[in-house]
Amino acid sequence: MELPRDAAMLLSVVNLKLRDFYPSLEAFCQEEGISEEEVKERLSAIDYEYDVKSNQFT
Repeated sequence: MELPRDAAMLLSVVNLKLRDFYPSLEAFCQEEGISEEEVKERLSAIDYEYDVKSNQFT
């Protein structure tokens, strides 16, 4: 999977996938072949952090 360049679009795609298809960020990143650190880094740039309890970026 190629990550969207726009951070807001990335947030939308990641949260949708986490909500509908994956039990964790780790599972999502492994299955999609993407870097968990890159996702966290790019979303932290727009003040979003991964919340394990809700399994989404908030």
